Amino acid sequence: MSSAPLELKFGTSGLRGLGKDLDRDACYRYVGAFLALLEDRGEKLSAVCIGFDLRATSPTIALYCAEAVAARGLAVINAGPVPTPALARYALARRLPALMITASHNPAEHNGIKFYRPDGELTKADEAPIKERLDAPLPVLSPLTPPPIEPAVAHEYAASFRILFGHTALAGLRLGVDQHSAVGRDLLVDILQALGAECTITRRSADFIAVDTEAVDAAYLDMANGWLDAGGYDAIVSTDGDGDRPLLIGNDGRQVLGDTLGILAAKALGFRRVATPVSSTSAVEASGLFSAVSRTRIGSPFVIDAMAELVAEDDAVAGFEGNGGFLTMGEHLWRGRFIAPLPTRDAILPLVAVLAAAREAGRTVSQLVADLPPRAKATGRLQDVDTRLSQIWIDRLVAAPSSWDLLRGTSSVQTVDGAKFMLEDGNSLHLRLSGNAPELRVYVETANPRSAEVLLQNALKKARTALM
Repeated sequence: MSSAPLELKFGTSGLRGLGKDLDRDACYRYVGAFLALLEDRGEKLSAVCIGFDLRATSPTIALYCAEAVAARGLAVINAGPVPTPALARYALARRLPALMITASHNPAEHNGIKFYRPDGELTKADEAPIKERLDAPLPVLSPLTPPPIEPAVAHEYAASFRILFGHTALAGLRLGVDQHSAVGRDLLVDILQALGAECTITRRSADFIAVDTEAVDAAYLDMANGWLDAGGYDAIVSTDGDGDRPLLIGNDGRQVLGDTLGILAAKALGFRRVATPVSSTSAVEASGLFSAVSRTRIGSPFVIDAMAELVAEDDAVAGFEGNGGFLTMGEHLWRGRFIAPLPTRDAILPLVAVLAAAREAGRTVSQLVADLPPRAKATGRLQDVDTRLSQIWIDRLVAAPSSWDLLRGTSSVQTVDGAKFMLEDGNSLHLRLSGNAPELRVYVETANPRSAEVLLQNALKKARTALM
């Protein structure tokens, strides 16, 4: 067989590339290498769960992956189009490996494979052993007719929210739901309505729309504010394409940023120990809500590693990222009900937890946000950058921050992931190259949204001049 396309590479969450490059040969070898790795580690495999998002290329790639699974004599559990956390939850409960075909928030022409071991997400340490097995002899590949979709994958996920929160947790709330092309768009409405909310669909698309919850632009906020004005909703809710990153717009028209949502969700659900990337705001510590905070590199594998260290000292821990994805590890008892561990990003749990907390307190989501220390974050990105030249530029700034006027007055530099410049005025500016796309991510933190946006736009403008 030919070598795998060079465009395919592991990012912060699975294998990524263009959909056209995930052909039958590439899928066969990567899936075969993944399963061989599990078998070499002593896993007794019987079946593999496969789900996919609503990109045009996803069903075909899922079929190629299913053929690779069947070629090894394993059963295929066809989850069909489902959110990533629904697939992961079903597979983890049965100690089965899983494959999710998605490129998350990336453009429609991109695609990828998220690999799940029987015990959870693929780790960064697993990537090299998979690559080492790409050229190993493989069984003969044969065409496969996909088995019927297993409805329990979606049903069990939806039922978990009814069991945890009850039927009236969101009673009286009027929510606008931006379904766009998210794979869990109907499931999201079903869950919210089952918890008592009144839902109105504000947008639904037949074509794939890339929604990045960590880089919501002014055009989207204008659109969301139009929905709020027209419908008088308590909030606008949505997710990214594969349903593992939440999007929440309060009735004041402002986005509840992902790390803020994570703080509020962890508080609402009673978690006292959390892990979160270095890009999350300092409000995590300043809130005084948590007895332990572990800072990590950006990406769920790093958050999960930190969670595993924290859970060894306590019975349960939560993790969250700047994109809003919320993770749990350990058995956590909340109001007499157990929150099952789900050490992979979930979008709906933090949405429901925060909306339910606001309703219970008789307050708005924006009022809950106002209770936290006044730290504001703004994020943006430059796409299609030359990553090699961009890394050289970042390295030069680390060596001499004052060479860039925005970084004059830098008090310290954190290089846990990219370069986070801590400024003497209490602000910070964080530059980081994406792990799965040719993008420069820019994160800024200041005392208020206006100054954060000003600093972000200045940083993006000057970075564009330097790099493009």
